Amino acid sequence: MAKEKGYYKDAGLDVTIREANPKMPDTFTPVALNEAQFGVAHSGILQQRVNGQPFVAMAAILQFSPYCWMVKDSSDIFHPRDFTAKRITEVSRKDGTELLIMLKRSGIDINTLEVFSSEEPAVEAWQQNKLDAMQVYVTNQPYFMTQQGISHRLICPQRYGMDVYGDVLFTSESMLKKHPQTVEKFYQASLKGWRYAMMNMDEAIAVTQQLYAPNKSFHQLAYEAEVLKEYIMPPTTHLGNMSMAKWRLIADYYGIKQSDFDEQKAGFIYKYQESESIQLSWMLIAAIIVSIISIPLYLRLILGKK
Repeated sequence: MAKEKGYYKDAGLDVTIREANPKMPDTFTPVALNEAQFGVAHSGILQQRVNGQPFVAMAAILQFSPYCWMVKDSSDIFHPRDFTAKRITEVSRKDGTELLIMLKRSGIDINTLEVFSSEEPAVEAWQQNKLDAMQVYVTNQPYFMTQQGISHRLICPQRYGMDVYGDVLFTSESMLKKHPQTVEKFYQASLKGWRYAMMNMDEAIAVTQQLYAPNKSFHQLAYEAEVLKEYIMPPTTHLGNMSMAKWRLIADYYGIKQSDFDEQKAGFIYKYQESESIQLSWMLIAAIIVSIISIPLYLRLILGKK
């Protein structure tokens, strides 16, 4: 919506939105190689930063992870600890996603799990009981299963004590150093687009369907919006909110030493309030000037009365 409503253009930005590759959803590499200036990733961005990739987290659009394990209602998997000797879909071990971390924290040796690696679509294999648990995005596969009348349940990180961010808007440290104003403009315009989408849901869904997801029905996108709005703006949380305390907790989830986190934290979270502090400084200067001008007038008034 930031693009379609002209918010990027109004900020002097020419933005191209590149579709992710569902089979290889790696958004870190393009930004690291400057093939893209901004990207959207999961909380694994912190691990990337500690490992030497100078990424800067700008805003967490989703306050919770949208990724879950989907199992059938007839399955004996009710908790992460029930994954022992189960067959699962492939999940990136390189990025250390929250789905694997959730299992490890429940005592599962993920290296012993049988990973589904057939050319057959995972959804079909799951339906035919060839695998026990499938990685899903909370609004996609569960929606289709519900439409087909296939009973299922979700094993999600948030429900088992793993409170991590999702859809984290990020950039590179070099981009921030070379073009700080561009980064700020992109940040502000992007959040403005999200705010508009949240306040004008039907219009946002229609635009998304027409220009970006013609393969999805309006009903499916409406379902997606309804589910994700609780992830985007839960009560008492503002859009894009990130806290140092939560990132520190995420570092613990990922097995990152607190000393290593402390070394990275200063440059990891984008200082998006910088422009506000500059405005405040000008307001303070203006107030001082007004005060200085007012003093002689006040003294003249007092002396005149005497």
